[in-house]
Amino acid sequence: MGERLTKSDIEKIKEEITHRRIIVRQEALQAVKEARAHGDLSENFEYHAAKKDKNINESRIRYLERVLKTAIMIDDSSKEDEIGINNTIELYFEEEKEVEMYRLVTSIRGNSVDGLISIDSPLGKAIMGRKTGDRVYVKIRDGVGYYVVVKNIKKTTEDKADRLRRH
Repeated sequence: MGERLTKSDIEKIKEEITHRRIIVRQEALQAVKEARAHGDLSENFEYHAAKKDKNINESRIRYLERVLKTAIMIDDSSKEDEIGINNTIELYFEEEKEVEMYRLVTSIRGNSVDGLISIDSPLGKAIMGRKTGDRVYVKIRDGVGYYVVVKNIKKTTEDKADRLRRH
């Protein structure tokens, strides 16, 4: 089964592939040519490093192409009062008595350190479709979990969310 991606996720992946094919590939090829010109390839660190960078770029292109080929496009719209993809949510964690803010994203963009919670994570699955005031049990595994209360839901367009994250 492929990654569940929004239209915006797919567009960003296509942009990265194009950038890597046109810009990064040319830079990598130029670096290999320049390093090769330094002579003996068996002990030429710059040449081996340049080849490695070129191969990493090509691997990334192949990976992104596979992701697109197997992707399942999902809708990122949700009702005004429900948690959906790209919404920013304030959650109250009962055990810690703390409020934390997260944004629900597709799994390819999930990064809990940055507050981006995947729709496929236990927390993401538990809160998807919930409303402000809902008390939700987040199941980690059989018999283990915790409760959160949805304090606030903010609709965030993906473009606005990405601009905020870059600054």
